Amino acid sequence: MPVQVSIPEPLRRALIAQSPGCAEAFSTLVGPSEQVESWFQPNLDDALRFESSLVVLTRQALYAWDRPSCRWSRWELTPECGLRKIDRSGLGVLELFDDKKLIAHWRGGPMQEGQVLCANCAPTAVPNTTRSLLRLVRFAKPRALLIAGGFALTVLSTCAAMIPPLLTKPLMDQVLIPHQSKLPARFDLVPWLLGGMLLAALLSWALSWAKTYVMARISERISADLRYATYGHLQKLSLEFFGGKRTGDLISRVSDDTQRICDFLSIHAVDFATDIIMIVITAILLIWLDPTMALVGLLPFPFIAWIVARVQARMRAGFARGSSAWAEMVNVLADTIPGIRVVKAFAQENREVERFQERNDQVLYANDLVNRLWAAFAPIITLLTDIGLLIIYGFGAYQIYRGGLSVGDLSVFLMWVSRLYLRLDDMSRLLANAQRTAAATHRIFEILDRVPSVAEPLAPVHPGRVQGRIDLEKVTFSYGSRQVIHDVNLTIQPGEMIGLVGPSGAGKSTLVNLVCRFYDVASGSIRVDGVDIREFPISEYRSNIGIVLQEPFLFFGSIAENIAYGRPDATREQVVAAARAAKAHDFILKLTDGYDSLVGERGQSLSGGERQRISIARALLTDPRILILDEATSAVDTETEREIQEALDVLVQGRTTIAIAHRISTLRKANRIIVLERGRVTEVGNHDDLLAKQGTYYRLNQAQKNAGT
Repeated sequence: MPVQVSIPEPLRRALIAQSPGCAEAFSTLVGPSEQVESWFQPNLDDALRFESSLVVLTRQALYAWDRPSCRWSRWELTPECGLRKIDRSGLGVLELFDDKKLIAHWRGGPMQEGQVLCANCAPTAVPNTTRSLLRLVRFAKPRALLIAGGFALTVLSTCAAMIPPLLTKPLMDQVLIPHQSKLPARFDLVPWLLGGMLLAALLSWALSWAKTYVMARISERISADLRYATYGHLQKLSLEFFGGKRTGDLISRVSDDTQRICDFLSIHAVDFATDIIMIVITAILLIWLDPTMALVGLLPFPFIAWIVARVQARMRAGFARGSSAWAEMVNVLADTIPGIRVVKAFAQENREVERFQERNDQVLYANDLVNRLWAAFAPIITLLTDIGLLIIYGFGAYQIYRGGLSVGDLSVFLMWVSRLYLRLDDMSRLLANAQRTAAATHRIFEILDRVPSVAEPLAPVHPGRVQGRIDLEKVTFSYGSRQVIHDVNLTIQPGEMIGLVGPSGAGKSTLVNLVCRFYDVASGSIRVDGVDIREFPISEYRSNIGIVLQEPFLFFGSIAENIAYGRPDATREQVVAAARAAKAHDFILKLTDGYDSLVGERGQSLSGGERQRISIARALLTDPRILILDEATSAVDTETEREIQEALDVLVQGRTTIAIAHRISTLRKANRIIVLERGRVTEVGNHDDLLAKQGTYYRLNQAQKNAGT
């Protein structure tokens, strides 16, 4: 009976989910010597229709399951083959190619970094370890003097640790061996020699403590700078970037990956520097003591270097895969904990536990692959160092027999070489941490290297407080290859209220996002007070804009802090005045702690209408010149809508307002109503004029009347 390949449990479940025949066919198709490296689950066909599939990668081949035909396809991985992953706006594409053409591709996603790696494509998926770690130099430069001090302490502590073996030679040759041979011995040297060893040990300890403390301070500050830079850069990135990313993955990068870098710099990097210095100093001393013995003692070095080079690439790919699997597990937490009410409402607790178990199993599987490799690697290094010591013992005994070496010389040599091999063994163990840190560094710099699609102007025009005239001239915009706004021309006068209506997907929210400059137009221009908004500094321009969303987002904190979010320096009197104008003051006073009451995460302790009125108060407090209302009353009941509408009537006074409304009745007070269909302006006029035309607006109005909304 043929031996079947070992299939990881998470992959086995994925195979069975396709069909029972899928798992059986895969087991018989894959050779017994093939090891499963990774897998990817596409869920779109070439026509972008939902179609579940499966792609499995081994070190020898790539397998793809075609669900309609219920059969596997296999491609041999040659040195010319490569895998490329592309992630555009949440759509992941995996491509198999060689040096001549594209061989096959699969769609799904989004694909996470490191999800699919192989021996051939690993160098492009995860950069060189040294290159990745060297990119941290820019964060180390501000502390160059402190780092130099830490390096000096490392050198001094290493030199102090080399003194005791030197004092062993006179102790052996002038005291112990003469006494054993019944010859005159210099016992008067013993107190001095032992005292010197003690002082050297104390000095080495003190210097090592100082070195560790200094390097720990440096690493903590570099890690803090890295977290600050990463989070700060995330805030500068455009909404397009976040559309294709998972919250848990980004949290994992800013928190877990930066902490891993900190641990490496504070612990392992110090040890690595010490090991390097110890090896260099020891090698110099060994050559000074006896060049021939030194050559014999260093024989295992080429073999160890060769093994490290062989293992390095595979471990780098394994740690990249492990980081990706960990981020996927954190994604489940980021999805389900904020959405726990929905989970419980639909009784899906067991399903989410199973989903977490699947991601947790993937972490376990990725780590098992690395641990399996490491379990074979570390003992080989230890074996080679032990063999090196045996060679030195044998050659040293031969030299003593010939009279070319004293016992004291051999003792010193063995002590130094033993320390050298111990350091070499430690350095081989540091390889795993270096690879893991390199993968974390790469994930961090993937964020830092990302250029915002909405860029700051090179020669900014400072808007100050704008008047509020908005001109849209032949505005066009696309999401990827899908064009959603087509040559829109529109002029909004200062203080004018414009209503946007149209069927779902007409481009209403996209048009508002362009006005706010969350995205930049593909062609055409948007001007405020006659100046293209791309010439304004982004933060200065947006300080003139207030937004009230359909689903208002409140941060964990007090009601007063949420109202003052746009103006943290606002006084309590100003906060209360904004709440009064937003019709929120009365219900706030009924809460236990009034304005100091905590609203809970995302404001879940408040009703939808209460959250909306706090959102309106937040917009009022910033006193914007341009106001965006994105279906601000569509998610509340009629009575709450009336209260919110009264607050909105106060908010829109004297401001240029663009209101997207689900309920057409809320736009009766608009100066003009713009009807959008498939990204084009099809009707413009006030409520009565558009009803008289009996066009799209009339049909939407009639449909809502018939539906009773």
